[in-house]
Amino acid sequence: MTTPARPALACYRHPDRSTQISCVRCERPICPDCMRPASVGFQCPECVAEGQASIRRPRRTTAARVAVAKLGPVTAGLIGANVLAFLVTVATAGGQIMANYRSPIFAELSTAPLLVADGQWWRMLTGAFLHYGLTHLAVNMFSLYILGRDLESYLGSVRYATIYFLSAIGGSVAVLFFAVPFASVAGASGAIFGLLGATGVALYQRKANLRSLVAILAVNLFISFLPGISLAAHAGGFLIGVASAAIVIYGKRRTQAIVAGLVGLGAALVALTILGTALLTG
Repeated sequence: MTTPARPALACYRHPDRSTQISCVRCERPICPDCMRPASVGFQCPECVAEGQASIRRPRRTTAARVAVAKLGPVTAGLIGANVLAFLVTVATAGGQIMANYRSPIFAELSTAPLLVADGQWWRMLTGAFLHYGLTHLAVNMFSLYILGRDLESYLGSVRYATIYFLSAIGGSVAVLFFAVPFASVAGASGAIFGLLGATGVALYQRKANLRSLVAILAVNLFISFLPGISLAAHAGGFLIGVASAAIVIYGKRRTQAIVAGLVGLGAALVALTILGTALLTG
């Protein structure tokens, strides 16, 4: 017995062409011009397009994206902001790389206790993004690179950033109380000493060996007593770094307690700033 031939159908895209082939997905008849090879049989052009649209194409990974991922977005952003601020001050100081502090922008943003007391509150934070010359910038950015990448990975970007900025302000608060009132202080050292303190808390909590950290602290303590270095900013940043890291690390996953602790610490810094400015103007 012979099997009757399948009746020819009209191609759904070319009605004037007959065919006995159908798309394996939608079963619409397709002529040879509309056939697209599939793993089994043929598909029509529309089904092929739908299938390609459903495939998630891999994102291109650039070298910059890989570097930021390894370094941490906040650490990368902070380094970028400090470098940008340095370039701006160099450009506005007539291109003087080692004398960028002559820039009028530097004068407007550095931490000067008497000017803070005069109502220029922004100096409490903006001074942490300025540096006296290329060497000062390079040393601080290298320290931020070494400390920041691991600490940001361990704490998370938001908590890490909070500790950094609180430490920067903590250093400025100490400058208000203990530095020469008419002096001008700048640099990320207060925030970086805060990261050192936070690293110490993290290592202590994990019962890790603290010898290497103690050695680093000893070297930095010696540097803090050199001429032109603000011991007050270093000490203030370190203490606030320890305090804020203790709130974050020992608060563990109790988000509300951590937020309350950090807000309370920030409020204390604001109160101390008000007190310090009052003492300067009184």
